[in-house]
Amino acid sequence: MRYAWIAALLLLFFTCLIAIHAQTAVPETKFTKFKETYLKEVKDAGIVGSSFVFLKDGKTVAEVHYGSANLEKKQPVGADTIYHWASNTKPFTGIAIMQLRDRGLLKLDDPVTKYLPELRAVHNKFGSMDDITIRHLMTHSAGFRNPTWPWNKGEDWEPFEPTEYSQLVAMFPFTEILFKPGSKFSYSNPGIIFLGRIIEKLSGEDYELYVDKNILKPLGMYHSYFDTTPPYLLHRRSQSYYIENGKRTTGRFDANTGITVSNSGLNSPISDMVKYLNFLTGSSGSPPVLGGVAAASADGVVKSDRPLTTADGGMRSAECRSDQVPYDQILKRSSLEEMWRPQLPTPVDANGNSGFTTDIGLIYFLNRRDGRTLLGHGGDQNGFISYIDFEPATKQASIIVFNTNAMYPANTPPEKDVVSRLRNAIKSLY
Repeated sequence: MRYAWIAALLLLFFTCLIAIHAQTAVPETKFTKFKETYLKEVKDAGIVGSSFVFLKDGKTVAEVHYGSANLEKKQPVGADTIYHWASNTKPFTGIAIMQLRDRGLLKLDDPVTKYLPELRAVHNKFGSMDDITIRHLMTHSAGFRNPTWPWNKGEDWEPFEPTEYSQLVAMFPFTEILFKPGSKFSYSNPGIIFLGRIIEKLSGEDYELYVDKNILKPLGMYHSYFDTTPPYLLHRRSQSYYIENGKRTTGRFDANTGITVSNSGLNSPISDMVKYLNFLTGSSGSPPVLGGVAAASADGVVKSDRPLTTADGGMRSAECRSDQVPYDQILKRSSLEEMWRPQLPTPVDANGNSGFTTDIGLIYFLNRRDGRTLLGHGGDQNGFISYIDFEPATKQASIIVFNTNAMYPANTPPEKDVVSRLRNAIKSLY
């Protein structure tokens, strides 16, 4: 009788093992095939360095790092390589605005001029500048132009980005609203600069300091920062590159985004960005991204699973401590979900590509197709290109980032663009 009971247990064990294997075999094959495609595509396109991570339920399902972060220094790409995230900074600005809203310091339908009266100098043939709201800025529907600067011919004398807000203010009398505010989507970098300025005015702190204290540190993103790299992290910072007509050139190293920091100033390693993604999906797993610390505990609290002290009795650095911050103390889930509600139809994404988005929410882009909704944002600046996508309903998320901009002639179809091909391949993983 005892042996029969043991035999039954063994049979049950192996049956479960087979069932688990059957459930995981397909995803493993799917991600294995993607990895093969990804590695071939980036190699064929001449991409110098790139990273890809896919998460489900807070756990890393796939992680691939390719190539070099810096060819001259022979620095390989890894989870701790610090990339420039360009316009993927904008959602952090949006989260900061929602924090201030939840604290009663502003309303989304407040006129922007309530906080930035200097904008009344802008020409608006569609009405008063007082009619433009914070919501308009967050949906790229205020009517401002796309670039910060009107100079975009690539001349040596052209500035990278303005370094002082006063430079923008000086141009207000020579700036116009291009369409009726709220009537349509039109991507605008100046609009997000104005959001950053509002954050500074209401918080009494520099934008970088506010976001670091209220978003980055609470999420445990201890190796993330804005603009110039601190010396102790320089060995992790990636160089950027361009590829055009088979020729590789080098981008600016450690470029300063100046007054546009709320647009595009974030620098961060994959091991930190995973924590941001888990915050977005509400996941509570601990993704074993190489080089990263625990992203969250079982109760959705950001913390490290390592002790406070080292073996010799000293205190560990901040990145290793067990500081705990519930996600809702960063931003209420309901406020985060409010950012994901469609506001306006949007034919192109943050980087101007069609076929990957249907609507704009509050900063975040939506792609509503085939009964599913993917959310996300992109970034493209100084040779760095990145895309973050996530599906809260299934707690899935992905990051793909390149330190090389493979440049194509105008009107190149998506099927001939390495980034678009890989983005379409990623969609099939969800």
